[in-house]
Parts: sequence; structure tokens; C-alpha cells
Amino acid sequence: MVLLAAAAQAAPPVRILVVYHSQTGNTEKLAQAVGDGAASVPGVEVALRKAAEATAEEIAQADGLAIGTPVHWGNLSAETKAFLDRAGVALGSGKPKPMLGEGKVAGVFCTAGAAAGGQDTARTSVIAALLHMRFVITGGVSADGYGTLGPQAVTGGSPPGVGEGDRADARRFGERLARLAKQLHPGAGK
Repeated sequence: MVLLAAAAQAAPPVRILVVYHSQTGNTEKLAQAVGDGAASVPGVEVALRKAAEATAEEIAQADGLAIGTPVHWGNLSAETKAFLDRAGVALGSGKPKPMLGEGKVAGVFCTAGAAAGGQDTARTSVIAALLHMRFVITGGVSADGYGTLGPQAVTGGSPPGVGEGDRADARRFGERLARLAKQLHPGAGK
């Protein structure tokens, strides 16, 4: 019995990598809230990285991945797309057969300047790439309890920027992503 308890204590944490591209600081604010939500789950370790700075090792070791992008012309930013291309290479380098995102959970969050700024098309573009990499996709949950493609913030309103409601949605999303990652890796994060 003592041996089992020691093994359970030695279990590695569930690793969540929150990756984002932010030009004005708004997507970064949502990323921090996603990370806070994920970190609220016991046994979870969170790393917050700018898209250009996430390493191949961090990507490969993550049990869960949250990707944040500003919306550019109804789509993800070029920097976010470059990250996805790097992630595909990092995850696809296993031998004998690339496993990519097999058994890993991922989700997407975004910011846009207007209510009809293309948030859904930007998120579905990222989700399509993640599905090709064989990730299990999770969405968000609104304050009203409805499912979403993931949190978002309309930053061009009055007042401009990321509001507390946006941050609360992002925290719920981060917590949900971390809990699902723990379910997919039952031996970790105990």
C-alpha cells in the first residue's frame, strides 16, 4: 500500500501549454486568464508562451494546448499559423509513426475589434488544423451555460479591451481544458 502511495505522489503533473499571439495585449490578457483557470486544477502545471517563443519540446510534452489569436480579416494571425506549422512538425517527429496530438486536448480563444469580426471563422481555422493533428478538441462554456467554440473578447467596444466577463469565460475554459487533459491522462497530475 505504501508503494502505491509513493507512486501516486511521484506521478508527473498534467502539462498545459497556453500559446498566444498578441499585438495590443488583449489576446495576452485572455491567455493569462486561460492559464489561471487551468492552474486552478490540482496536479496541473501551466506554461504561458508567446507563439514565437514556444519550443518544440514544450509542444511535444504538453498534455493540453490552448491557442490564442487575434482575428485578422476573419482569420487567425500569420504568427498563429506559423506556430501551428511548427507544432505539426514538433508533434509529427515521433518514430516509427508520428502520433501528433493523439491523446492530447486542445482548444482556441481569440480577440477581435468588432462583434462580427470573424471570431468563429478564425477559431474554426485553428480547430481544423488541430483536428488534422488528432487533438481532442474542447470548447468553452458561456456564463449562461451554453457551449462555445472557445472564449473570445470584442476589444473595440466601449469600454475598449478585455472585460471581466471575458476573463471569467477564459478562466472557465482553461479549467475545463485542464480537467479534460487530466481525464485523458489518469496517471498524471494526482
